Amino acid sequence: MRKLDEKKLEGLMTFDDLLNEKYGPEGSPEREKFEVEAEYWYYAELLRDERKRQKMTQKQLADRIGKKREYISAIERGDTDMQLSTFLMMSRALGLRLSIA
Repeated sequence: MRKLDEKKLEGLMTFDDLLNEKYGPEGSPEREKFEVEAEYWYYAELLRDERKRQKMTQKQLADRIGKKREYISAIERGDTDMQLSTFLMMSRALGLRLSIA
């Protein structure tokens, strides 16, 4: 088994270093914007994955919540923010139950 080269490891950036370099330090407006967008993406991915797991099309989901397929597509691509009411409608249409702990 090969041993790790400690000198090489010292030169590596941590994930926090990368975030700081690209989006600024925690609390900065740029970093806050990134973190909010990352959360939007995360929840859209959860909904998309569940929709696909159920073998439901975007059109079927859109019909269930009274929206257009293009809107569902835009949410899943991260091209638009969804309102909390839309998130809850989509969650319910997919049979998901949410709780805040």
